[in-house]
Amino acid sequence: MTVTTRKLTFEEYLSYNDGTDTRYELVDGELIPMSLGTGKHGAIAKFLERAFDEESTIRETKWTAQKFSVGIRSPRGGRWQTSRIPDVTVLRAEQWEALAEREAVIELNEAPPILVVEVVSESTQTTDYRSKRSEYAVLNIPEYWIVDSLEQVVTVCTLVEGFYDATQFRGSDRIVSDTFPELELTAAQVLAARK
Repeated sequence: MTVTTRKLTFEEYLSYNDGTDTRYELVDGELIPMSLGTGKHGAIAKFLERAFDEESTIRETKWTAQKFSVGIRSPRGGRWQTSRIPDVTVLRAEQWEALAEREAVIELNEAPPILVVEVVSESTQTTDYRSKRSEYAVLNIPEYWIVDSLEQVVTVCTLVEGFYDATQFRGSDRIVSDTFPELELTAAQVLAARK
């Protein structure tokens, strides 16, 4: 016996409410529940959110980092769209402010985020390294970080001619970021979520 899951349009996804506090990503029209992740997962996301906000202030950019707060619509799936919710999203402050009165989803016709971060968990490892990497590249997101505490590596993907070039950082390696060139963080600090 085969059970068929009803696919949702993007508009149905935006208005979906199952009466719980569960957050969902939309992948090819199917709701994918997002787990809370471990405490370490949340600590890394919060650490990076703060670090990016501090760096934005120092550089006097009008950027903001948001943890688990911004959806990004993807063209994946044709009619059955996809919408991801990165662990951390860096975007222009005016773009964040524009989301105040509507669903916090960056649409396909809007400027992409400046940088997104996914913190790997066992259940998302393949998706973070493969699917999301492809989707974020198609959306022209300039920089994508994959923070993998399972493998003890931080991978910084930089968009070059429509594809990501990836550089891995481990241990005491200082992370090199085109978006935040003066950022003074090592892979170990990010993975431990403390300086």
